[in-house]
Amino acid sequence: MRRALVFVLAALATFVVTVLAFTSYSSWQNERALQRTAAHPPLPKIGPAPDFALTSQDGAPVRLADFRGKVVAVTFIFTRCTDTCPVLTPMMSFVQDRLGADFGQKIVFISVTVDPEHDTPEVLKEYAQAFGANPAGWFFVTGAPEPIHDLTRRYGVFASKAENGGVDHSFLTSIIDPQGTLRVQYLGVRFDPEEFRRDLLSLVNDR
Repeated sequence: MRRALVFVLAALATFVVTVLAFTSYSSWQNERALQRTAAHPPLPKIGPAPDFALTSQDGAPVRLADFRGKVVAVTFIFTRCTDTCPVLTPMMSFVQDRLGADFGQKIVFISVTVDPEHDTPEVLKEYAQAFGANPAGWFFVTGAPEPIHDLTRRYGVFASKAENGGVDHSFLTSIIDPQGTLRVQYLGVRFDPEEFRRDLLSLVNDR
């Protein structure tokens, strides 16, 4: 009788330990899931992205509205930049390559020059080719100075001519969802390319 009681108690103890372990593991899994969700929350909706009508490196008209249904990343550069633009553009080229078939089909990049007096479509085309930009999904655009200046202001970008002939400007890379809503803006040029890629992909099926 005593041996049977010991066996029952041992079995009961094993059952309790198993239940506690399973409960602990389940709690750990739930916590990990919450951590993943907290680490990558849905992107906020800032507001309607400012539209524009400019000219691409191929001399074709480009409007933001033309890309409704796609995710769009808009940034501001100029081809004579020697410090920050040569950091931002290769990083975007790296992300372009990592997007695979989604690039051009579901995601596009638009780089707006802040030096339209110098950056003609021909100059922008050479610049795009130098950085391996895929013309199927990456548009380098220019236009008359006044619309460009107005566009930079509406996107929250500061730009002004420098004494050396260059352009002093701030860096904001904006991500726009398929409905034309501005969702996030990256400040500077040294943001995480993997986070950038993940944010772009997170909006591909966003409706």
